[in-house]
Amino acid sequence: MAREAGISDEALRRRDVVRLSRDTYVPRAIADDLRTRIEAVLLTAPDGAVVSHLTAAGIWRIDLPIVDDERVHVTVSTGSAVRGRADRVIHRRPLEPGEVTVERGVPVTCLPRTWRDLAGLLERPALLAVTDQVLAAGCSMEDLERQLRLQPSGRGAARARDVLPVGDARSESVMESWTRWLIHDARLPMPDLQVDVRSDRGIFLGRGDFVWLEHKVLVEFDGDHHRDRKTFVDDLRRQNGLVAAGWTILRFTSADVLGRPEYVIATIRAALR
Repeated sequence: MAREAGISDEALRRRDVVRLSRDTYVPRAIADDLRTRIEAVLLTAPDGAVVSHLTAAGIWRIDLPIVDDERVHVTVSTGSAVRGRADRVIHRRPLEPGEVTVERGVPVTCLPRTWRDLAGLLERPALLAVTDQVLAAGCSMEDLERQLRLQPSGRGAARARDVLPVGDARSESVMESWTRWLIHDARLPMPDLQVDVRSDRGIFLGRGDFVWLEHKVLVEFDGDHHRDRKTFVDDLRRQNGLVAAGWTILRFTSADVLGRPEYVIATIRAALR
């Protein structure tokens, strides 16, 4: 194909060209672009190959927590002899006609099938984060339950069954989802999500990511946007109003959730007593 396009071997060895794998090259300037890497892999993939797993999540704009894998994941027919390369991971599982769609010009597994595939790769907290996003994207619980019935066994089936009942489209961040799994796993009372909190006189005091109304406990997650000066000042004023009204405010970051989960759960448990 390169020769037909007038590209010489010398041109492919230039520093502004990246070799993704055997016989696959892309310009260095666009080598990090997901769509470019997918197209490069599909050029030499078997007919009928479908983008799946982690790469399908990227196509569907699903945020994957603490996953570092830039290889393109594709699913091929079970009888295919194609092997993985440095730039691709090959999965062999049957695909039903309804499990494949085209998104932005790319053949890709549908959202329910992508969710089921990811259940075989992700641990439960991360899978809950994916589940929440898939539900928020328009899938229903029934869609995911139907997909699980199509693949009721095999890798990830137990994780999918454990996580699915906890899924909630109201979750607004990966860390919220991750923490909700920690709370569920610790058998603490589950919070209500994204709740407007008001005083006894009906005055709006603030909105909480996690709220236990009966305990007057509110949990907030401080992402990067909370570092903005105006947001920081507004957070403090809102927090003061909630504390004055008798609320306990707990604030966590991703460093707490991922690095000190025992501390997060112990702090919430103590506040709920």
